[in-house]
Amino acid sequence: MKQGPEKGESAGPRPGRRSPKPPWLRVRLASTEAHAETRRLMRELSLHTVCEEAACPNIGECWEKKHATVMVLGSICTRACAFCNVATGVPMPVDRDEPRHLAEGIARMGLAHVVVTSVDRDDLADGGASHFEACIEAIRARTPGTSIEVLTPDFRRKPGAALRVARARPDVYNHNLETVPRLYRRVRPGANYRHSLELLASVKRAEPALFTKSGIMVGLGEEPEEVHALMDDLRAADVDFLTIGQYLQPTRRHAEVVRYVPPDEFDGFAEVARAKGFLLVSSSPLTRSSYHAAEDFARLRAARTRALASL
Repeated sequence: MKQGPEKGESAGPRPGRRSPKPPWLRVRLASTEAHAETRRLMRELSLHTVCEEAACPNIGECWEKKHATVMVLGSICTRACAFCNVATGVPMPVDRDEPRHLAEGIARMGLAHVVVTSVDRDDLADGGASHFEACIEAIRARTPGTSIEVLTPDFRRKPGAALRVARARPDVYNHNLETVPRLYRRVRPGANYRHSLELLASVKRAEPALFTKSGIMVGLGEEPEEVHALMDDLRAADVDFLTIGQYLQPTRRHAEVVRYVPPDEFDGFAEVARAKGFLLVSSSPLTRSSYHAAEDFARLRAARTRALASL
């Protein structure tokens, strides 16, 4: 008789049930004037944020500090990933004024660093790459001192799209692997692990001065050795910065949390990743791709300076 789950099987909550979050995942909800002002500005300029659309647990802290990750190309995604809370369906036409509105919002918020991401737009010939390019150009023209981080979709079956964004010279190019390859079919249908790795590698080959970045979620049923192997794959693609955070189930319709990973295991992942040669690692239960992005960009530059000095 089978006594318990074997390796790779879920020991988490039963289907249809959501287990309570552990104490280390409880966050403060902010309702300050700065938080409200960020929300008003986004509405006024018809901008979407991944902070809201993806139900990020750090929205209170970030919006209180006037940090926001802007989501361009609308709020409707053409994919239906099992982890993501962004709406899926038929997207609206591209707003050609969005780059100008985005640049205006950045100027009015006084941002030194901005993260620009998007929904998947498989309906567009270039997946939205030209729109990313227009956003980068608009920001450079309006606030040339602002550093720019892009978090792009995989542009699968859109040859040359990622390189078009890279050649617009953002400061950081981020594309998330999200999970280990074994879980892709369940967690990230429509995507391909090897394709995403090659995207990151090709960006670095084309623009070596760019910082490249990728992130994953844990708690979906992955094994530690699978995470370590993923780290090796990212280093082979010359990725500079790795983020690791806890997966949180947005609704009961989404993939279940198999396990809440304790903070000490995140510390262990960070130690392994640093030993493998990443310039920077952010690994904690509440880490998200864009969490503390401005501070992390400063740390990335300092880490590169130290690395070059040691040669």
